[in-house]
Amino acid sequence: MQLPKFLLGDNTDYPTAVFVVHTEYPRFIINLENDEVEWFEEFSQEDEKELETETENLIVQATEFYDREVARYED
Repeated sequence: MQLPKFLLGDNTDYPTAVFVVHTEYPRFIINLENDEVEWFEEFSQEDEKELETETENLIVQATEFYDREVARYED
């Protein structure tokens, strides 16, 4: 099965939270309510330095994905 790069998620236990799941490496979930990120990967210190810039880009992409999806619902 091929998964999309981003998925939207919600949970009734967190009624105000909106989650975006990034399914490709490095995999993570971001809670757009508070920008908290949970990683599914383990990183070495060398990887962490390299991923800092990429992380910023991925979070921007996740937010843009959410905005695009919401706009599609409103149309």
